[in-house]
Formats: sequence, C-alpha cells, structure tokens
Amino acid sequence: MTTQQREFAAYKATHFDWKTEGKVGFITLNRPERKNPLTFESYAELRDLFRALNYATDVKVIVVSGAGGNFCSGGDVHEIIGPLTKMAMPELLEFTRMTGDLVKAMRSCPQPVIAAVDGICAGAGSIIALASDFRYGTPAAKAAFLFVRVGLAGCDMGACALLPRLIGQGRASELLYTGRSLGADEGLAWGFFNRICPSDTLVTDAAGLAKSLADGPTFAHAMTKKMLHQEWNMGIDEAIEAEAQAQAICMQTQDFHRAYHAFVGKQKPVFEGN
Repeated sequence: MTTQQREFAAYKATHFDWKTEGKVGFITLNRPERKNPLTFESYAELRDLFRALNYATDVKVIVVSGAGGNFCSGGDVHEIIGPLTKMAMPELLEFTRMTGDLVKAMRSCPQPVIAAVDGICAGAGSIIALASDFRYGTPAAKAAFLFVRVGLAGCDMGACALLPRLIGQGRASELLYTGRSLGADEGLAWGFFNRICPSDTLVTDAAGLAKSLADGPTFAHAMTKKMLHQEWNMGIDEAIEAEAQAQAICMQTQDFHRAYHAFVGKQKPVFEGN
C-alpha cells in the first residue's frame, strides 16, 4: 500500500476477509475452525490496513467481526505463542511493539471502528474490541483479557490505559489481574458493550450503525474521534481550547452549511463529508 489517497473497494486482503458496502468497510477474521486467532502476518496486515485507511477516499466507517460464531481467540498458540518462547529480547520487543502499533493505527485512523463481538473475544481479540470506538455484542459474547493466564502482565497493547477509561479502574483491575471472562449482560452494565444484539443480526445491526455514521458528517466524525483520543492527555482548559479550534474548523465545512440550509428549508440535510 502507498500513503496516497486511494479507494479501498478493490483492496484484496490476504490474512482476513475484506469487503466494502457503500462507504462502510468490513473486516472479518476468518479462521473459524480455531476461533479466529491472530498470526504474525494477520497482525501486520491489520496494522498496515488501518494505517492506510488514513488516506481512504471511499471508506468512512469500519466494522470488525469474526466468522463462525466467535470474534477472536487472541494470538494463535501454535503460530505465535510457541515461537515467542524461543525468541530473544530484541525479537520479543519487535513483536510487542508491532501489536501495540495495531492499536495505535486503529485509534489514529479517522474512521469510527465498530467491533461486532460474538462468542469468544479473548487476549488480543479483546484488545481489538477495546480499541474500537463501539462494541456491539451478543448474549454469547465473552471478553477476556487473559494475559495473566499465560504468565504475562495485564498491560498488553495499551490495556492498562484503555480499559480503566472505559469501565473504571476497579473493574479494569479485576479483569486484568484475574483474566476472567466478562459476559454480555455484565459487559453491557459496565459499559464495555454499547449494545447486545441477537447473534443472527449482530453484523447487520453493526452495519446499520456504520451506515448511519457514514451518511453523517464524516469529517466532523473524524474530528470527534481525534478529540476523544487527544484530550486524554489534556487539562480541561487545554481541552476546551482544542475543541474551540476543532469546531471552528468544522464550521468551515460544506456539511455545516448544508445542515443550516436544510434546517431553514425544513428538509433533512444530506451530508457529503466535506
């Protein structure tokens, strides 16, 4: 991929499925026989795709799901965990930085990302869901930050920064120290899931949200995403100033003018993302 503006309808993924419908891109982790684990190659391709989506002209929202009734079981035991036990520190650090770069890429791309979570959502899979902007689950969804179960710390791929901000420090501590599963109802009550959907309509429901976002003022959505992430590191005065600047930029867009003229004409605005 190049770092030039481009369309992604014709993009061919190698280690997962990719398709577009209108302005929505769909990533499907597709190794259902093993609950969709990640490999070195799929990590890297996901990272590269999310990085490249910064330059997409046609895709405005992303939906990530898994095939076969599960989301993602994390790193493949045989293709990742086994080899990691034989690596020296420089190789291990190269790997852990690469996995973190996937989260950075998901957070920095302008498109809102919706995770459609069914069944198992464990390890790195739970981090992909966590790094998304929305999480739709099913009654069968089980998220587990199970790094401690394999002798690792809970501080993986940004979990200790992201999870407390989403569900609170105490609840995050419980999940990261114990590695226990977070079920659908509890996950909804804690704010991990935005919504619980029937399994047979999960992706359709997530796609409905994606389409509504894609039909909205997508430049403004991208600005909202940027501010939500950047303001973590700001004091309130700096955040208010940053939002003043961001909103002034959005007021220069044609979508802002379209909304005004539609309101005056008692019509529904048709946004074009510029």
